[in-house]
Amino acid sequence: MRPSLLFFNSTFFILPALLFLTACNNSDSATTNNTNLQKDSTTRLEEAKEEPLPEKPVFTYKKVERKSWLAENDSNLTAAKKQILYALNRVDERYFRRLDSIIIPTDISDSLAAYMPFPLVVPELYDVDKIIIFSDPAQAFAAYENGKITRTGPTNMGRQSKPTPKGLFFTNWKAKETISTVNDEWLLKWNYNISNFGGVGFHEYALPGYPASHSCLRLQAADAEYFYYWAEQWKLSEGKQMAKGTPVIVFGQYDWSQPKPWMEVARDTLPKKMDISLDSLMSVILPYKKEILETQQSRKQYIAGLPQKEEE
Repeated sequence: MRPSLLFFNSTFFILPALLFLTACNNSDSATTNNTNLQKDSTTRLEEAKEEPLPEKPVFTYKKVERKSWLAENDSNLTAAKKQILYALNRVDERYFRRLDSIIIPTDISDSLAAYMPFPLVVPELYDVDKIIIFSDPAQAFAAYENGKITRTGPTNMGRQSKPTPKGLFFTNWKAKETISTVNDEWLLKWNYNISNFGGVGFHEYALPGYPASHSCLRLQAADAEYFYYWAEQWKLSEGKQMAKGTPVIVFGQYDWSQPKPWMEVARDTLPKKMDISLDSLMSVILPYKKEILETQQSRKQYIAGLPQKEEE
């Protein structure tokens, strides 16, 4: 056999073997890279948790007679400052004008998030894409994206006889306008359901400054409209739920035996009375964290068209 032909035949058998080895090496490399990426992601998360957290400023507050105070200051209030006053007193604009006394901060130049009770950053939520948290005692909410607050404001939740249910929920269906099942004269705008069979959701409705709803979570119009587009609906297929929406945690119990807690910040010794500490918020989140992450991953897989793990 001529040397050139021998070389050709040898190459013919050797090349597939080399290609097979190369393919195996590439597969191993891809697996290694995926593992490394997961490790890197975990490492980054842990490192991020060690970064110093932003501190909220400490404000002092005072209780004033609304009518006389507005007579002197209304002309100097910007729209942003008015929103801070509404939020601090847990009312909307209409009911703000009905209050006899209001709480005001001595400095009203910061952003709304600085005055509301929730932490600005929650490291334990760095791996959670989106979440909304409602506090019944504080009558306030906060929305976070990867642990950073993106929206906060006042809410008025369930009245004493119809308390808002507590726990972990997920956004289901939404409607720009819908009629209440309790009273067909109640028009609910920017409604987002979180309990399909319970008929509970968050939506625009009057905020009189105390828990007044029939279990739902009332919001100012701008907040309700924001969540209408920000939160994610469930995913259905042939009437079966295939993926849940955005997680929503509702926690705590409003104390009806005590004065409105947000009014207590006017006392010199209690300027931070309404603050929700990071530790206390962690105690609320951690029992649900595993389910939140599993649901988040399941939604991503469904949207990507990947096979779903069957529920046991």
